[in-house]
Amino acid sequence: MTRITLTVNGRKVVEDVEPRLLLTDFLRHRLGLTGTHVGCEHGVCGACTVQLDTVSVRGCCLLAVQVDGSVVETVESLAGDDGLSPLQAAFKRHHALQCGFCTPGILIAAEDLLSRCDPSHEEIVDMLSGQLCRCTGYAPIVAAIEEARDERSRQRETGQ
Repeated sequence: MTRITLTVNGRKVVEDVEPRLLLTDFLRHRLGLTGTHVGCEHGVCGACTVQLDTVSVRGCCLLAVQVDGSVVETVESLAGDDGLSPLQAAFKRHHALQCGFCTPGILIAAEDLLSRCDPSHEEIVDMLSGQLCRCTGYAPIVAAIEEARDERSRQRETGQ
C-alpha cells in the first residue's frame, strides 16, 4: 500500500492505495464519485476525463499514486450549491445529454477548453474529436458549448 494525499473537488483526501489502482477506480469506488465513467479503459473514448491540476486528462490512463500531491476535479465539482453550472445548464437546454455516459467527460474537457480561451467553432469540434458520443451526435453538444462560451464572454464584458 502507498499513502497518497491529494485534493479532490476542493476536499483534501488522504488514502492508502494499491500501487496498481487506476485513478478512475479510486474516484469511483473509494470516493464514490461515480460521474467519472470508464468506457474503453484505453483513454480513447474520453468518458474518464477529469481535470488534473487544471488540465483535462484521461483518468483511466493514470494510477492513483501518480496524482499524489495534485488537485483533481471531477464532473461533480461543476455544479454549485445553487444548481447546475452554466455549461451544464446549456447542455440541458440543448438536449446534449441523452444517455449521459459520455457527458461527464465532455463537460470536463469543455470546461478546460472554456477556461483557457474563447474557442472558435472549429476549436470546439477539434476538442470533441477526443470524446466519443454514441447517442446525441455532436451538433447539440457543440451548440451547448458555444452558448456557454458566449455567456462567459458577455459576463467578462459586463464585469460579472
